[in-house]
Amino acid sequence: MKKITIAIALFLSVLAAQAQTKTVPAQQPSEAEEQESLAKDYLSQIMGVAVSATSNMKLFHFVYDWIGTPYRFGGSSRRGIDCSAFTKELYSQVFNTTIRRSSRDIFSMVSPVSKDDLKEGDLVFFKIHSRSISHVGIYLGNNRFAHASSKGVAVSSLDDAYYSRFFYKGGRMLESFKNELSASAVAKEEPAN
Repeated sequence: MKKITIAIALFLSVLAAQAQTKTVPAQQPSEAEEQESLAKDYLSQIMGVAVSATSNMKLFHFVYDWIGTPYRFGGSSRRGIDCSAFTKELYSQVFNTTIRRSSRDIFSMVSPVSKDDLKEGDLVFFKIHSRSISHVGIYLGNNRFAHASSKGVAVSSLDDAYYSRFFYKGGRMLESFKNELSASAVAKEEPAN
C-alpha cells in the first residue's frame, strides 16, 4: 500500500511540474492566412516577381488564371485572345476601368513612364517590327510583365533580348481618362428622365 501511495504521489508531482512549465503554443495562422501565404509563394515562383511585396493579389490571380490561354489575333475569350484584348480584360476585371481596344489607342490614354519608374499595373508598349506601337502588356514588377504573346498568355521579362530590343515606353493611366471613364460609367447607370 505504501508503494502505491508513493507511486501516486510521484505521478501527481510530475504532472504538477509539467503543468507549471508548460508553455502556451504560439498562435497558429488561420487557414485563410496560410492559403494566402502559399498562394503568394506559388505565384512568386511562377511569375518571377516578389508577390509578397505586392498590394494587388487580384492582379496576380487574374494573370495566373489566364496563363496558357492561346493567342488569337482579334480574339477576346479563353479560346484565344490578343494582347490588347487581354489588357482590356485585365483592366476591366482588376482595376474596374474600361480602356480602349487597340495597343495604339491604349497608348493614347496613358502618360509615358520610363522603364526605371514602372510600377505594378502600369502598361508596357512595344514596337515589334513596326514603326508604330504593335504590342502591349501589364507590368508586374521585377522587370516582368504579363501579355498575350504569339505563344499565348505568358509572363516575360523586359530584360529578355527580344523584348528589350522592341520596348518602346511604359505608360500609366492618365487621371483625366480615369475620371472620364468613371463619369461615363455613372451616366450609363443613372435612369433616364
